Amino acid sequence: MTKLRTALAAAAAAALGLAALAAAPAQAAALPAFLAASQMPPSSTPWTATPVFAGVPENGGALCVPYKIPAQNTRYREFSTELDTNGVQITHVTRTEADAVKLVDTLRASLAGCGPLLERQNPGLDAVSAYHGKLAVEEGAWVYSLDTADPQIGNTDIHLFSVGRDGRTVTFVRWGQMGDLADAPLTAFRTTTKTAVNKLY
Repeated sequence: MTKLRTALAAAAAAALGLAALAAAPAQAAALPAFLAASQMPPSSTPWTATPVFAGVPENGGALCVPYKIPAQNTRYREFSTELDTNGVQITHVTRTEADAVKLVDTLRASLAGCGPLLERQNPGLDAVSAYHGKLAVEEGAWVYSLDTADPQIGNTDIHLFSVGRDGRTVTFVRWGQMGDLADAPLTAFRTTTKTAVNKLY
């Protein structure tokens, strides 16, 4: 009888343990990781990075893709140097992988058409968008540039962009400074993009 009581008690304890595990809330999925300041393309002065914030930057996303990235389930980090070189990484977790593919397509279309759009919106501005290929990392990453010149005020700016995907997660990276495409660290930016996508999870 003693052995039977012991066995019943052990079974009851095991059942309670299983019930507790079933009732425990599921652990939240890990949040995507972000680039560190040191992982941006090399600069003559050190990069600094903000904390990671929820939502999208104040301009609704970033140059060429304003308001294309939903604020919900989105986080971002901004980067800067003492010489006005700046950047941002925005990461959005979609509901499904199909939604992630659609967002990547939307962002790529916006980047490809950014130059002509800016010229229509800003008469006198010269703006050229260029595609710089796909990178073999996770589900892929795509690199673009935007070269702008405003003859009226005599300034030129160059921006590099990338869009990458890992499953349901899409990340967007921008780098920018004064100058033109010849001044841009395109090779280093490709490395930064690969790092950004690889670091997500």
